[in-house]
Amino acid sequence: MKIPSFYFGIGKKPMEKGIIYKEKEEFKEVHWVLKNANAGKFYEFSFEIEDFPNIKIKTITNLEVTGLMFENNRISGTPMANNLYHLDIEFFHIEDKENTEIKRVQLLVNIDPKDLWKNVPADKEADFYKEDEASFQGRFSDKKIVVVSKRGRSHAHEGKFREDDFAVNELPSDWNIVSVSDGAGSATMAREGSRLATISVNEFFSSPEVLNEIENNIEIIYTSDNSEKEQDGAKEHVIRRLYEGVLYVHHALEKTASENNLSMNDLHTTLIFALVKKFSFGYVILNFGVGDCPISLVNTDFSEIKLLNIMDVGEFSGGTRFMTMKEIFNDHIVSRFRISCVEDFSYLVLMTDGIYDPKFLTESKLEDTESWKTFFNDLNGANDDLSKVNFINDTEIAQQLLHWTDFWSRGNHDDRTLAIIY
Repeated sequence: MKIPSFYFGIGKKPMEKGIIYKEKEEFKEVHWVLKNANAGKFYEFSFEIEDFPNIKIKTITNLEVTGLMFENNRISGTPMANNLYHLDIEFFHIEDKENTEIKRVQLLVNIDPKDLWKNVPADKEADFYKEDEASFQGRFSDKKIVVVSKRGRSHAHEGKFREDDFAVNELPSDWNIVSVSDGAGSATMAREGSRLATISVNEFFSSPEVLNEIENNIEIIYTSDNSEKEQDGAKEHVIRRLYEGVLYVHHALEKTASENNLSMNDLHTTLIFALVKKFSFGYVILNFGVGDCPISLVNTDFSEIKLLNIMDVGEFSGGTRFMTMKEIFNDHIVSRFRISCVEDFSYLVLMTDGIYDPKFLTESKLEDTESWKTFFNDLNGANDDLSKVNFINDTEIAQQLLHWTDFWSRGNHDDRTLAIIY
């Protein structure tokens, strides 16, 4: 009987040195082109070496300076600095493990476009100084709210102020209000106009007398045993009170302009607000808008999206209207108010065009469910920065949302303000 060779410790026939040398050289000659990386963005590249079953990559030297790592034939990580890096692939032949060799490749890391923008501090001694960013998180009725406002790159590059603003207040009788404004870039004191617009409208609705009257009329509107005439009359009373609140803002802007030798044009600002209370019959949302900032209501499970305000785009050929303009107080102002009642909702969102322009592009998408699903997927980390806002474990949600608003969008560098009730 023939005895198998392995009984005598005889293994597989060693590969000839010439073949080993040939396979190493063939691997060296392969032209590896590593795709370009971008500083500050996640990068990965896999080496396809199926054609070289006897070649193993041991490590890649010089890689550590890029901020990337190598494992299982894959480079991955987030490079932090732009440069052209020369990397040495250290490899061996499985039949000659003791002798490693080097194959050089190049990796180009492009500059992060964000790094091309300066971040010049605004003058702290200037009138109406404003911080570059602001945030708030807290309760809003029986829900929660997070609001952030961040100076845009265009303003930061020139050392100008953030012109967006917001205000959030808990009001008497379980009412809550959030207001958001966008100061006009052409207005020299827009930063104060936007601040004043938000705090003054919230101040007006902090009056128990005003809220009691609104609430009494809300009960009439949504109680079934009242006649249609009574309900219509109650709606008129509510809108009248809302109108008075908006007029209060206009007068506050006029007063500030007069006291500081400014024109109303110097304080140009948009304004949107939502006044909310939960009743036994549902959430009542009273809102107003002037300018190009949307208020959107996302129903439970994204089953329906409603744009709650008329935006000053299209109809005015892109001409934004401002709270400083007397012409908004005409017969058409009634269309700027809305009274809504819903059993529940997933999100109530207010934003300035610094968010709306890059993320929704057009007004029509503000009522498109798929666009909103994409938007919240983006907030959940489906973005180039892998920046995630956690609405469940939300102890750090304000800081997370501030970080998210630093997203890059070519040509969109305006101030960004976003309020989400969830």
